[in-house]
Amino acid sequence: MIQYFTNPNTPNHKAFISRLPQIFDKEGEVIYEGRNVLKRFVNEGESIIVKSYCNPVWFNRFVYRFFRKPKAVRSYEYACKLNSIGVGSPKPIGYCVEHNGLYIGRTFFACLESECRYTYRDFRKQEFANQEDILKAIASTTALLHENGILHKDYSAGNILFDTFGGSVKIEIIDLNRIRFRKIGMEEGCRNFDRLPGSEKELRIMSDEYARLRGFNPEDCFKIFVETHGSENAYIQ
Repeated sequence: MIQYFTNPNTPNHKAFISRLPQIFDKEGEVIYEGRNVLKRFVNEGESIIVKSYCNPVWFNRFVYRFFRKPKAVRSYEYACKLNSIGVGSPKPIGYCVEHNGLYIGRTFFACLESECRYTYRDFRKQEFANQEDILKAIASTTALLHENGILHKDYSAGNILFDTFGGSVKIEIIDLNRIRFRKIGMEEGCRNFDRLPGSEKELRIMSDEYARLRGFNPEDCFKIFVETHGSENAYIQ
């Protein structure tokens, strides 16, 4: 049995979403292949990214079938939530879930391909003329997430996309299935940056902006930033 859902704002992709279990292995362009698989498809003239989640271990196949939402479903719902509060995430199109009796099978999450060309990793590869603005935008986005009680548990360099359009920095957050919802204080909020390495100057820019927006003491925030990064010069390798 197949369960699928299509974003009401993208009804033209309904047939595509419903056929994902049949076409995913045969069609599309592989972007990443590991435990999960990312592919790019073109449907109705739009570029779509589909993530196929691997089958859970046998016990979790039962849990995800009846007691917990599958990762693809959470990714879709959380992307909608982020968009609703003004946090960028590639437009969610829908999800598809395979059911095999008492167990769940593969699950698929689909979204439009982001227009952002860079990830946080690119800070180590090249210089950006507006780098300070980008870092402040990342801190601002993080503050908005935390103010709304949203904690991304995989807030890593590859999951933060950015680009500049018309002089404005655009930030988009991806890989959302590990989001948690709870009140987030200064300690936990500042530690959420621990997988975004940078120089002392870069960490200072982000910590000051984050502290300003959340009403925290900037020196206290910066101290936590430095502690969580191990040193004041913890760069991405």
